[in-house]
Amino acid sequence: MIATPLEAVLQRDRIVVASALAGLVIVSWIYVIWLASEMDMGAADMGMMSASFMPWSISDFLIMFIMWAVMMVGMMTPSAAPMILIYARVGRRAVEQGKPFASTGWFASGYLLTWTGFSLFATLTQWALERAALVTPMMTSASPIFGGLILIIAGIYQWSPLKEACLSFCQTPIVFIQRHGGFRRDARGALELGVKHGAYCVGCCWVLMALLFVGGVMNVLWIAGLTFFVLAEKLLPGGRILSRATGVVLACFGIWMLI
Repeated sequence: MIATPLEAVLQRDRIVVASALAGLVIVSWIYVIWLASEMDMGAADMGMMSASFMPWSISDFLIMFIMWAVMMVGMMTPSAAPMILIYARVGRRAVEQGKPFASTGWFASGYLLTWTGFSLFATLTQWALERAALVTPMMTSASPIFGGLILIIAGIYQWSPLKEACLSFCQTPIVFIQRHGGFRRDARGALELGVKHGAYCVGCCWVLMALLFVGGVMNVLWIAGLTFFVLAEKLLPGGRILSRATGVVLACFGIWMLI
């Protein structure tokens, strides 16, 4: 029996979703790399600009917010891909059984919406830190004391019960779904489920994002390193051991900076 075009697409749902996620990540990284290069050239052209603190305009705030939002998409989508692909696979089976539920896009949108909210918080934090002269206009730590404290806090948080709880849900997508009432058939429910999953992900990784203020918010190598660490922490069997071991390293390095 020859499959209809719709059935053919449904049979390749994981390929379609994976390709869409990969495209989203690639576009995000292209933007981040382009913006980082533009900022480097701008700083070189303006000489001492990095040493002068200037108030933000509304357009500056919007540019920074967009930068954070796109960066979070590029950094966090890879680690969310397993959960999104599971949703797509179960969604296909639901369609085959005649009981479809909301499309994968609603769930993924909810996840990214949560990180967009975090991006707004990160932008406000960056603005406040610049006003306090703790972060330079080039988005790096202006004080070794400030940088050291961030590292110590990040190291301690890696051992905290909240980190443990959030990471456990990120590592076991099926358990997360079961604990939150299963998949949703309506768009609003799927969106809310995505938001909840994103909230656990933020709870797991927010302090790691704070490390960007130490290594440089637009330091591409630093961004890439954190991306791979988040991915390893969630997907590798020894993710919890890796998380705690990294916490010790961060705390020790933070103490060294303070000393």
